[in-house]
Amino acid sequence: MSQFDLTGTVAIVTGSSRGIGLASARELAKHGAKVVISSRKQDACDTVAAELNAKHGDGTALAIAANISDKAGLRSLVDQTRARFGRIDTLVCNAASNPYYGPQAGIADEQFRKILDNNIVSNHWLIQMVAPEMIARRSGSIVIISSIGGLRGSPVIGAYCISKAADMQLARNLAVEFGPANVRVNCIAPGLIKTDFARALWEDPDRIEAANTRVPLRRIGEPEEIAGAVVFLASSASAFMTGQTMVIDGGVTI
Repeated sequence: MSQFDLTGTVAIVTGSSRGIGLASARELAKHGAKVVISSRKQDACDTVAAELNAKHGDGTALAIAANISDKAGLRSLVDQTRARFGRIDTLVCNAASNPYYGPQAGIADEQFRKILDNNIVSNHWLIQMVAPEMIARRSGSIVIISSIGGLRGSPVIGAYCISKAADMQLARNLAVEFGPANVRVNCIAPGLIKTDFARALWEDPDRIEAANTRVPLRRIGEPEEIAGAVVFLASSASAFMTGQTMVIDGGVTI
């Protein structure tokens, strides 16, 4: 059996109707996992679930809309997953937000709180909800999609970078707490990826050319190029890895 075989496992992926979350859900299903598709809009979740069920068989995917800012909604997401599949083996905390661009001095309190709540606190909530069964079973993987921004300063997305650095520490700390129960917690820190978040950059020929010249691979990444790392961290291939941040970038990390 392949170390990357996920047959019989169940994964929740937040923000999985597009971008990195969608690519990750597709790859998890391809490797045998049952996948719960979740984002804010039910119709978007339904579309992805229908695609995966058509490709991999009925019952592969379940669509459950949830807003990461709503703790009760996240509880419902977890409860419905257990009711349908009976267990949760992998949690991929991918959904995040960034409502402000500009220097830190100009950010409004409500914008800063939204970034911290959506990018850190919501991950904390979800992990609290799924970790007890993983600890009791002595098996499970939690994957937080951070960002290379967590390793850098920025004059434009500083608050977002702060939140992503906190996600890395959340993984490190929980790895220490959950490790004795064989539950792994890791981060992925993508570089610049062709997602809606970076659309303003990659749709501008001059800006994307400038960005590409700074990295050895001379291009930005695709969401599918992050999905393989998610499968790795969900699988037994990463059984001896926890508390780590995997940087996936075109070659420059600082």
